[in-house]
Amino acid sequence: MNDFQQQPKADTARLIAIKLDEKSIRRCNPNIEHEREVAIYDILDCNTFALEGRDDGPYKLTLGLIEDRLALSVGNEHVDPIVTHVLSLSPLRRLIKDYFIVCDSYYDAIRSAPPSRIQSIDMGRRALHDEGSRILMERLKGKIRVDHDTARRLFTLICALHWKG
Repeated sequence: MNDFQQQPKADTARLIAIKLDEKSIRRCNPNIEHEREVAIYDILDCNTFALEGRDDGPYKLTLGLIEDRLALSVGNEHVDPIVTHVLSLSPLRRLIKDYFIVCDSYYDAIRSAPPSRIQSIDMGRRALHDEGSRILMERLKGKIRVDHDTARRLFTLICALHWKG
């Protein structure tokens, strides 16, 4: 099947490409780089992503920061961008800060801590992901529909963008 053939409707509500705006990212921490790469891989492997009121996916997403706001630029195979949504990061700031603190603890722990300590830190990290995904889904309501797992991974990417080194 070539790229221009009609695909089943279920295939339209998904992301086929994710790009992080080069001006928005800093490459200085290998752990954050790894988190970002895994999140992108996992999103592209399985996701639900649809523009509300539209059925012209599958979509391509570019994430970036514009004046400390999150910019989600969405296009498809034919139009880039279709729409750009700019969201305040204020509702996520505390979570992003906490996420980096927990991640630093996690990466320190995996070097020398017992498995029980690593597991408890990881549980805290997962709880932050869950809260971040819930807030992100609320912020996207009426604009972009995502499933919980996609929102969790997008939260990881948002944190990676926000990393200041």
